[in-house]
Amino acid sequence: MSEDGPADTQVATCLLQRRFTARLLPQLRLLVEECAVREGLAEPRRGEFVLAVDEIAGNAVEHAGGSGRLLLRRVGDELECRISDSGPGFSETVIPELLPGLDGAHNGRGLWLARLVADRFAVRAANGTGASGARGAEVTLAIRVQ
Repeated sequence: MSEDGPADTQVATCLLQRRFTARLLPQLRLLVEECAVREGLAEPRRGEFVLAVDEIAGNAVEHAGGSGRLLLRRVGDELECRISDSGPGFSETVIPELLPGLDGAHNGRGLWLARLVADRFAVRAANGTGASGARGAEVTLAIRVQ
């Protein structure tokens, strides 16, 4: 398995591809949930996945220039979501190990939650360069459909 996980060796089916801004976050959340239902992701994991995707998308809007891109795919027995932006970028080292607040951190709850609920989670520099010269970040989270 590569750094990106099983997507490199399995056929992926695109379920949803969207650019988003703050105004579109509620619609994006509904679309992700509809796809998760259609793919058979049951509660409570569906709610956890949708919340995690929403948190990462919200982070892209808040911390990376007000917009982002979402790609939701079915890869084998997983739903995989990749959210990318053109902000300053970050690494997984910024994600607290403990629930933020317990360790003195004042932010990072969304990233912490997403990493906690995902079966597969990765952060890397996004492909390409943003308009301001920033590379951006790409967060991938995946959850097994059971």
